[in-house]
Amino acid sequence: MHPSVQLYATHVNPAFVRLLGAFGYGRVFERARGMHLTDSEGRDYVDFLAAFGSANLGHNPQALKDAIVAFLGTDVPNLMHTGPQVGAAELARDLAAVAHPLTISMFSLSGGEAVEAGLKLARAATARPTLLYCKGGYHGTNLGSLSVMGQGRMRDPFEPLVPECRQIPFGDLKALEAALKAHKVAAFLVEPIQAEAGVVLPPKGYLADAQRLCTQHGALLVLDEVQTGMGRTGSLFAYEQEGFVPDVLVLGKALGGGLVPISATLTRTEVHERAYGSMERFDLHGSTYSGNALSCAVAREVLRLTSEEDLARRAKDHGDLLVRRLREVTAGHPLVRDVRGRGLLVALELGPTSQGILNRLLPGVVSQVSKRVFGQWLSVRLLERGIICQPASQQWNVLKLSPPLTAEVEDIEKVVGEIGDLLAEYRDVGKVLRDAGERLGAQVMSGWSFR
Repeated sequence: MHPSVQLYATHVNPAFVRLLGAFGYGRVFERARGMHLTDSEGRDYVDFLAAFGSANLGHNPQALKDAIVAFLGTDVPNLMHTGPQVGAAELARDLAAVAHPLTISMFSLSGGEAVEAGLKLARAATARPTLLYCKGGYHGTNLGSLSVMGQGRMRDPFEPLVPECRQIPFGDLKALEAALKAHKVAAFLVEPIQAEAGVVLPPKGYLADAQRLCTQHGALLVLDEVQTGMGRTGSLFAYEQEGFVPDVLVLGKALGGGLVPISATLTRTEVHERAYGSMERFDLHGSTYSGNALSCAVAREVLRLTSEEDLARRAKDHGDLLVRRLREVTAGHPLVRDVRGRGLLVALELGPTSQGILNRLLPGVVSQVSKRVFGQWLSVRLLERGIICQPASQQWNVLKLSPPLTAEVEDIEKVVGEIGDLLAEYRDVGKVLRDAGERLGAQVMSGWSFR
């Protein structure tokens, strides 16, 4: 066993290591560059997870490493709170140039923190209490962001949470309008695509109409683009394809290039002025490491590279190819329900599509097993074939494919080919369940070993 496995199990997260062993995920990755990773046994993998969308530029891109080295040679103070932070000012200017009229930036270290910054901003600017969020939404695991978590499993152990947080269905304008009329709403928090709920896309026009309703009722629309931003969906920001601009935009993950922690909450000047525009309020939000100079320098380089390498267009073109090829190789497959996505955020939804004998005899059991097993089973089988991917964290029957935006056509063809070959061997629920059961049994006998 690799020494890091036992150390992690002892000092970080024992249950996570047991889970990895149960599913047969056991790998310790030691090197990463671009689209490829290498484990401690010298096995190579192509990455279609991109650190959950953080590594849009691939792993350890040389340009970002060079930027870090150059920054460290300047002796610029990394943390400065007794005067303006030069790095934060420059990054905010660059973000304003691509997100106008969202010209004010508030910096944090994680997407969850940036979401909370948006919610605080909305309450302070509107002097209203209610926060609306969507069923299925995923916005982070801090106590505040958990209060607007659309997954009960993640939220319930920590109740009671922040009061006046109310859930509505995703994509339902009538439900949104009713909530806006019934409550003093400060903000409606929503993702342009619900990635962790299974890459769920809203109805056409939903987001623009939601913005219109929020404006009409004096609420702010806070758009969580932590996963979809920075080119992932085929435009720099997903909202650009929807014909509107949100009141508040939340960015994270890919903004740091997979190397440094940084997130941003962008808004209009007048909104920020209402919330924090006085000398009594200027310091009501912030933290020691927010806007640190190193992270800001890296984020500026990420913005430059994303633009110069035209990564949003690549994401659109290669995402269209990925969806088209997946549909071709899975057409008519009895265990594939749907292929969907936008840009390089793509879902392969698994589950029985026909009434086989097992499904007829035990429909409820088959449905529950499908939700809990299919995506994990397929991702393990692909891992054994040298492909890293994961199911959506809150919808395990949906395999989520989100490679670095630097993916080439040959990377896409390799992954599609492996998925097609693998699924061709399994065309009924029973065979999948037998295979999964045998693998689980082997892992039990091996003591949940990493292989």
